[in-house]
Amino acid sequence: MYSRFALVDCARYLFDSLSVRNAASWNTMMSGLVRVGLYGDVMLLFRETQNFSVRPSGFLVSSLIAACDRSGCMFGEGIQVHGFAIKVGLLYDVFVGSCLLHFYGAYKRVFDAQRIFEEMPERNVVSWTSLMFGYLDNGDFENVMYLYQEMRKEEISCNENTFATVIAACSSLEDELLGLKVLAHAVKSGFETKVSVANSLINMLGSLGSLKEAYYVFSHMDERDTISWNSIISAHVQNGLFGESMRFFHLMRHVHKKINSTTLATLLSICSSVDNLKWGKGIHNLVIKLGLDSNVCTCNSLLGMYSEGGRLDDADFVFKEMPERDLISWNSMMTCYVRGGRSLDVLKLLNEMLQMKKAINYVTFMSALAACSNSEFIAEGKIVHALVILSRLHENLAVGNASITMYAKSGTMVEAKKVFQMMPKRNQVTWNALIGGLAENEEPDEAVKAFQLMREEGIKADYITLSNVLGACLTPDDLLKHGLPIHAHIVLIGFESNSYVQNSLITMYAKCGDLQSSECIFDGLLNKNTISWNAIIAANAHHGLEEEVLKCIVKMKNAGIDLDQFSFSEGLAAAAKLAVLEEGQQLHCLAVKHGLDLDPFVTNAAMDMYGKCAEMDDMLRILPQPLNRSRLSWNILISAFARHGYFQKARETFNEMLEMGLKPDHVTFVSLLSACSHGGLVDEGLAYYAAMSKEFNVPPGIKHCVCIIDLLGRSGRLIEAETFINEMPVPPDALVWRTLLASCKIHGNLELGKKAAEHLFKLDPSDDSAYVLYSNICATTGKWDAVEDVRRQMGSYNIKKKPACSWVKLRDQVVLFGMGDQTHPQTSEIYAKLGELRKLIKEAGYVTDTSFALQDTDEEQKEHNLWNHSERLALAFGLINTPNGSTIKVFKNLRVCGDCHSVYKFVSGIIRRKIILRDPYRFHHFSGGQCSCCDYW
Repeated sequence: MYSRFALVDCARYLFDSLSVRNAASWNTMMSGLVRVGLYGDVMLLFRETQNFSVRPSGFLVSSLIAACDRSGCMFGEGIQVHGFAIKVGLLYDVFVGSCLLHFYGAYKRVFDAQRIFEEMPERNVVSWTSLMFGYLDNGDFENVMYLYQEMRKEEISCNENTFATVIAACSSLEDELLGLKVLAHAVKSGFETKVSVANSLINMLGSLGSLKEAYYVFSHMDERDTISWNSIISAHVQNGLFGESMRFFHLMRHVHKKINSTTLATLLSICSSVDNLKWGKGIHNLVIKLGLDSNVCTCNSLLGMYSEGGRLDDADFVFKEMPERDLISWNSMMTCYVRGGRSLDVLKLLNEMLQMKKAINYVTFMSALAACSNSEFIAEGKIVHALVILSRLHENLAVGNASITMYAKSGTMVEAKKVFQMMPKRNQVTWNALIGGLAENEEPDEAVKAFQLMREEGIKADYITLSNVLGACLTPDDLLKHGLPIHAHIVLIGFESNSYVQNSLITMYAKCGDLQSSECIFDGLLNKNTISWNAIIAANAHHGLEEEVLKCIVKMKNAGIDLDQFSFSEGLAAAAKLAVLEEGQQLHCLAVKHGLDLDPFVTNAAMDMYGKCAEMDDMLRILPQPLNRSRLSWNILISAFARHGYFQKARETFNEMLEMGLKPDHVTFVSLLSACSHGGLVDEGLAYYAAMSKEFNVPPGIKHCVCIIDLLGRSGRLIEAETFINEMPVPPDALVWRTLLASCKIHGNLELGKKAAEHLFKLDPSDDSAYVLYSNICATTGKWDAVEDVRRQMGSYNIKKKPACSWVKLRDQVVLFGMGDQTHPQTSEIYAKLGELRKLIKEAGYVTDTSFALQDTDEEQKEHNLWNHSERLALAFGLINTPNGSTIKVFKNLRVCGDCHSVYKFVSGIIRRKIILRDPYRFHHFSGGQCSCCDYW
């Protein structure tokens, strides 16, 4: 009695008080200890039986085996009990045999269980069911069904545990017909109302999507336990019916009044979406209220929910507050950090696990390798790979695939190929990782070759394979050589209707210069999903059609298609390039509404947008904290400071980045050198260029060299700039000579300018900027005959100068002005305003600099032409149509004229308004008669 009510202390006291104990006394006491989970005490009590010469029985040995089985950590003791059963001749006792079957099955030793089963002279329903359960627990569902059929052949009646096990196997096999046959047998045997059978039926029907039938079984149950409620909740969760699952949870709390960690884990599994996350947080509060926050399984479910939902800080809090963590906890947190882009935190966790000598498995290393999947962490990635080899997990297929991906994404394809070649086994994922890496590293010929080898080895391509190999095609030549044949092969093998492949075809054609084919494929899609829209958005972005990108996003939203982080990133990037603040703000607000504002890609795109729309305060407001700031965020910040003329802040940010332990990359140095160039910080810029390769192992690229040429050229050190070009570590391209030519124009160096122009003409005879810049140098130095020669040459080649234009964004429209524009309805007011400004600034001391009027006319005409410049028209329009005291923003497609720059300074001082002018190179902030560039740009 005491044992049945779990009053084990009372039972033990009574047992110890007995003057005479028989076999039944010992058996009952041991059974009671097993019932309350005191498995170690069972073994101690067994040793006492030896001292009292108690004759062992099948019941006693069965209790010993059950203790070793249920403990989950007494396999060695179980083997000893097995040996003891053989010694005392109880091995063939049907109860002992059945317990041994269950014991070996629980410890994943199904082969040993099968051997015992075959040697048993007598088998009952428990024996058959125990072996079935062992196979079920090991995922061998086919053998479960085989045993069931053999059992029926031998005409052994099934019990409720048998039916529950067989139905569970049918569920895992997703064989509805077989499941219905077993159900018919269960009904015929009268077991359909038994709790365990009904629970298995609910699970099976739920997994097959037959919710109506699952609910019928549930509603007709005579009694329900916690598993019954969990099963009906799980059935609705599996089918994505969150509202119904919550309704059943509400009923469970009020009717059944018992919930466990499984209940909560099931619900938490679908609470990661933006719409459901609030319910997930409510369940989290309930977990704390019920005291289940110390339960490892429940906390792991919370980690999974917050990780899937992108709530990294919440996941971090749960992990740090866990009193106990298992391997799943550590792996879940590492996965969460990987998703959040916090590679350093992943590596810190790995280091902590190693120091604490925690168990590590292949999942741990997969997360660590994923964290090192970029060039910034290649050194750490090699260390992790070495640890993989030391742990003897390098032959694990999943780890090998992760290693290839890590090296490929780090740009070290040589290492990726070595790992590939040394792998003892390869599957489809392995080939996909290699082909994807070759495509990502722009090796189209190698990617196609790998694709052919994959086919020769008899491994079938899937949509990922085809998407990867299509991604390797980047040029019109690649399209003809590889892209079109691969498209034909896709049609041949029947993948042309696969949405992922269709989207890859859209991207491939766009990257190879054929946007028309991309649009044709997109228009032909019957079901356009988020990925399809993203593909056509990216295609337009690749061709510089930013307005089309924004139009696509509007159409996508109107079609009821959900925008994801990619959609928002591309849209914000388009808004940044067009400098349309209102559209950018609307996109950012929509991202906040969708819960994607904390996504690192969206955050960085929004930062870049605000920076390029002259809203530095808004950019700084959403800037992640230094500890959570990615290298891309640091680069955007440095670039924004440089573009806005805050050169000292750009340098301070670079130093802060180094202090936080982040390694600068080639983009960092482009931004930093650009800041030095625009700020006239020549010595500092040269020092950074020298340190780039020596201290930070960043090889100089063409963009870095252009920055140095610009740095030297702007400061008038043109001879040094020319020498630098001759000694460059990379061959000079058109941008190099164009930059030198622009510097020659600033300083009026006709001779060197002519050299630079000749190089430009050879590299690209159709480059209008080369002719315009050289013509301007000739005009500045008074060589008007040379100007005419250049203009005639442009005419003979049918080359037209890119027209200058300026625009102002006013509410929901962009107002564009060209040189001497008179098409706007407010033209008379605009020119009247310009006349008023001209008078005011001349009285304030402004003197026209006609050297910026590059026509061979008299001084009066030159001055008139200057006052027709598009940036002045845009300024006058802005002053007329914006409230007093507000900031005026003007944008220009070409470099601002020097005389217009002076006009803007004078106007800002007289009207006491802030004016921001953005040209292709930088922002000019005018205020109080001064400019942020300090007249050096």
